[in-house]
Amino acid sequence: MQSLREDREAFILADKLGFAEGYCGEHTTDQAEIITSTVAFMASLAYETKDIVLGTGTVNLPNSHPARVAAEVAMLDHMLEGRFNFGISPGGLMSDAEVFGNLDKDRNAMFIECINMVLDIWAGEPPYNLEGEFYKVSTENTMMPEIGQGAIMRPYQAPHPQIVGTVVAPFSKGVTAMAARGWEPISANFLLPKWVASHWPNYVQGCEEGGRAADFNNWRVAKNLCVAEDMATARSYARDPGSPYVLYYSSLLTKLKKGGRLNLFKEDQNMPDEDVTLDYVLDRLVIHGDPSSVADQVLEFRETTGAFGQLVYAGHDWTDYEKGRNSMILMAEKVMPKINSALGEN
Repeated sequence: MQSLREDREAFILADKLGFAEGYCGEHTTDQAEIITSTVAFMASLAYETKDIVLGTGTVNLPNSHPARVAAEVAMLDHMLEGRFNFGISPGGLMSDAEVFGNLDKDRNAMFIECINMVLDIWAGEPPYNLEGEFYKVSTENTMMPEIGQGAIMRPYQAPHPQIVGTVVAPFSKGVTAMAARGWEPISANFLLPKWVASHWPNYVQGCEEGGRAADFNNWRVAKNLCVAEDMATARSYARDPGSPYVLYYSSLLTKLKKGGRLNLFKEDQNMPDEDVTLDYVLDRLVIHGDPSSVADQVLEFRETTGAFGQLVYAGHDWTDYEKGRNSMILMAEKVMPKINSALGEN
């Protein structure tokens, strides 16, 4: 399928351009976002890339079993020889929750139980004998230790890969809990700048609770970015009918409206739902322009959010192959040097 081929090409291009990290998510029941397994997709890139750190962004834990997650993620970490970050979440797609039978369950509780069991598997010894409200892990009745049967692979990185979590809510308490456990946040690309800014104080609080210093270099912030050689081309690719950015936000706006979560897009929580139009959203969440303009807009965005360590370029389908690729190239070769120069960084 064309989209999957181009998704792989985008990651390979990112590696060649010097992007530090690359993540992809997973959705089982969404034809707008068609990667169904982030682990499988990243495994397809393990021997095609050299330097970029690849990450699951994210494994939706309630939709799987901790033994499968532990085994597959450990295998991927070995394939990448540690060039890997482990991104996790409860999953936000309601049709996925329904198809896996957990629509009416406490998915946050399932998420916590699953990741705790994954970590216990990696830290423990077979037969494990872990049992919670939602999951059970044991190989007690079938172990043959003399031939290795009944043991789950440990990761390449000890004690485990860096754990990251996508933060999708304003004033998220989840980012506090993650930071307290030593995990690092990625602020979602579909959050207004003022909501992204709300994550840092909660991250600091979590680091304090976990007994570690809060370092803004560990904070990743995703952003929708469209770069072209000139302003007119950028405007067209970012906003005309058929634009990948228009298609993405049209789909997301429909989902959030149906799920009663339009508050994410509201500058003022008292504004009527009907005022949250597609143009309103695109105006606030998609940066587009020539390299100088995009660099200036990112720096302006950073003034609102505060300092963060890593800007995550949110990928979109290449509805125009050359414009899609060129946006990534210009971002790496022209925009980031301008940003780093302005910040006094190499």
